[in-house]
Amino acid sequence: MNDKRIGKRTIALAHPPSVISFANIGGKFEGQGPLADYFDELSEDSFFGEKTWEKAESAMQKKVLQRALDQARLKPQDLDYIFAGDLLNQCIGSSFGLRDFNIPFYGLYGACSTMGESLSLAALAIDGGYADRAAAVTSSHFCTAERQYRMPVPYGSQRTPTAQWTATASGCTILAADGPGPYITHVTCGKIVDKGITDANNMGAAMAPAAYDTLSAFFRDTKTKPGDYDLVITGDLGELGHAIVRDFFSRDGIQLGENFQDCGLLLYDRQNQDMHAGASGCGCSASVLNGYLLTELRRGKWKRIVFAPTGALLSPTSSFQGESIPGICHAVCISAERKCTPQENN
Repeated sequence: MNDKRIGKRTIALAHPPSVISFANIGGKFEGQGPLADYFDELSEDSFFGEKTWEKAESAMQKKVLQRALDQARLKPQDLDYIFAGDLLNQCIGSSFGLRDFNIPFYGLYGACSTMGESLSLAALAIDGGYADRAAAVTSSHFCTAERQYRMPVPYGSQRTPTAQWTATASGCTILAADGPGPYITHVTCGKIVDKGITDANNMGAAMAPAAYDTLSAFFRDTKTKPGDYDLVITGDLGELGHAIVRDFFSRDGIQLGENFQDCGLLLYDRQNQDMHAGASGCGCSASVLNGYLLTELRRGKWKRIVFAPTGALLSPTSSFQGESIPGICHAVCISAERKCTPQENN
């Protein structure tokens, strides 16, 4: 196994797994954003036909996995594992939503980084020979997140300028040992990074140090630089967190160009939608990946991207007790070709 590890934290997959199917689902506001055409399904009903918002989130996960299976012409029994998680206590969005599929299940919690975590673990399982096919799934819902982490929506609390809007969305990627691509070529596991931020309405600042730490490790381990990739995209940092990561790299003498983006800045039309600092939630990066990013990779817009969603590892209890907000970021390199880094291709 050690011959797959490059540097301290990055795995170069020996037989990069292929994306064979992907799907995403969004709500009303996602349908009003610039990426609306990249969604497989959009709903005006925030309950998705259910009686509670929590059941609605489970319904999204059920729908998005079934869509991905249908698009790949697979049955549930064709999957070896599901790696899934969400923002709710005990990950009930995933466990209740996916319980009827009867597929071996790993429940994950990486907060808004869960799409990167699930994708990483699915790719590692397949590359290691432990699975032929696996699904990575996650979701978030504005109303469930508000009820759990902040104030119930009917309360009408005011949001600060640094606050972000939790996406009502879900995404699913199905990976296989072989297929037409795109391919997961590298995985960099994140570390928990905590710089003492305590403001639960400023997630971008809390998560930005973790994004900088993981991306720095990825570039260092692969001996590449940001300009070697068509797109380097973080998840859910929003306007403030995105600017902080730019500043961190600038202090290292590395200028992040226009190819550095953030899912939280892409999902909504921030000029015409009141989303303050941008989007957040597991479903933000999951829906952007499983719509816009993977679609355009297949169309040839990009050849190689770094997808690095970020997460804030807090809970209501920790916030009430005055704890700071630890952050984490998991990075995966996704390539249109089954090749590795630019240096390895030369």
